[in-house]
Amino acid sequence: MEAEKNIREIIKTIEYISGTYSPYQVFYDWVHIMALGIQNNLYMIHDKLWQEREKEYMELMKKYGEKERKEIVKMFSLLTMAMEYRLSDYLGEVYMKSGCGNKSTGQFFTPYHLSKATANIGIPKEINILKLNEPSTGGGGMIIAVADILKERGVNYQRKMKVVAQDLDWLAAYMSYVQFSIIGIDAIVVQGNTLEKQYAEGYDRKRIFRTPVNMGVII
Repeated sequence: MEAEKNIREIIKTIEYISGTYSPYQVFYDWVHIMALGIQNNLYMIHDKLWQEREKEYMELMKKYGEKERKEIVKMFSLLTMAMEYRLSDYLGEVYMKSGCGNKSTGQFFTPYHLSKATANIGIPKEINILKLNEPSTGGGGMIIAVADILKERGVNYQRKMKVVAQDLDWLAAYMSYVQFSIIGIDAIVVQGNTLEKQYAEGYDRKRIFRTPVNMGVII
């Protein structure tokens, strides 16, 4: 299928870029760059936080040569097209298949078919607005699976879902944010320890990423 072809190309590209940096670092930088790029493009007011994130974005891109930067941009297009073909936790899949998921990093992502099976059991048949609070979002697979099930049922998940997704790990937060943004989920993604402090009004803005739909924009 076309989506799988795109994902294979992303994995090959990560391998191609790897050299000075490990596949894990390339993957992390790529996801980080996408998250910063999406979020900053949504803000009209270029305040201190916007400037800090823009500087962070530029510093990440400077780590790579011109050819590698073009490939990084291309991978975003490939990911977007894959998610347009079929919903799935593609970043989790890329992470595991590109050699990032191992004992040294301590991160593993649930296979998407298991997330979808769990979501199918837990979603009520009749819903008005489905509010979800994910305290350990990982790559966002469970939330994506919920959107997938709703889509199969003929429900417009972009209008019917409202999500707060939180994770202690920055990479997980970035992964969730990027994928939720691409497929149009109304979500606030938060980096932080849910056990210590759940997201609430007044939470540190540096740790918050809001998807385009949450901000009233469709990409």
